[in-house]
Amino acid sequence: MRTLCSSTLIGEFFVIGFAGLVAMKDPDLSGALVWTVCGVAMLLTVVLCGMLSRPGGVQLGWVLQAVLIVSGFWVPLMFFLGACFAALWWASIHFGRKIDEAKARWAAEQSSAA
Repeated sequence: MRTLCSSTLIGEFFVIGFAGLVAMKDPDLSGALVWTVCGVAMLLTVVLCGMLSRPGGVQLGWVLQAVLIVSGFWVPLMFFLGACFAALWWASIHFGRKIDEAKARWAAEQSSAA
């Protein structure tokens, strides 16, 4: 699960950076504000990659997904991209757990056969 979720988070890292570039075109937003918010969000994606195996890591990932969707109020395309990444996050968790279970079963079979 960790590999799939980390891949999703790294993809979000780049999307957040590109969303920051788009948000810079909004005359109502200052560059310092945009890059502070985007920088914190980008840093959070990297930190979450290391926290996925710890308690609360997956839940913080869900919070990040919600924040990405809400960011659509400033960059409208983020409604769509945030929803896409939320779906990817769900799929990463769901299928990642299935892969982890299959690996554990295979390892148990190999150890019992030896």
